[in-house]
Amino acid sequence: MAYSWFKAFHIVGFVVWFAGLFYLVRLFIYHVEANLEPEPARTILKNQYQIMEKRLYDIITTPGLFVTVAMAIGILSTNMELLKEPWLHYKLGFVAVLIGYHIYCAKLMKQLAADECKWTGQSLRALNEAPTLLLVVIVMLATFKNNLPTDLTAWLIFGLVIFMAVSIQLYAKIRRRNQEKLTGQLKEESGVKAF
Repeated sequence: MAYSWFKAFHIVGFVVWFAGLFYLVRLFIYHVEANLEPEPARTILKNQYQIMEKRLYDIITTPGLFVTVAMAIGILSTNMELLKEPWLHYKLGFVAVLIGYHIYCAKLMKQLAADECKWTGQSLRALNEAPTLLLVVIVMLATFKNNLPTDLTAWLIFGLVIFMAVSIQLYAKIRRRNQEKLTGQLKEESGVKAF
């Protein structure tokens, strides 16, 4: 019975944790892109994003991490034999990478608050895909365990990376085109008003 409770809240914890990580870096993107706005909008937006990032990290994302890890420890306490399973070693390795990503997000948050972040919106969009890849691998390991079809999984991850890269580039192209169209319309309107 304890195993089921631990497992249920482990799932709840990682859903909350991943939701926070997905949205956090999205806020970083908006924060960086606020630099393109004129004043006073730039300052207002950056201050608002800083508040949102801190609250999301402290109130949702980090507690999600702690619940996930605490419940995983609970699961292992009910069945110590799991520690002998190779799939679990791989899963724990990927979780360690994810925890590193979580900690790196805190560093980025501090850099953004101090106006020292060197990341662009485009590069942050790519960074935002890292937890997706980790999620896929971690869930597949937990589901298939030692029977994970590694060839198929490798192709799946490769396909996801290609899809994400193409999507990011396509999105950037659409944004540039829309920005150029808007700039052209503004020039036209200002030219009409000049007459």
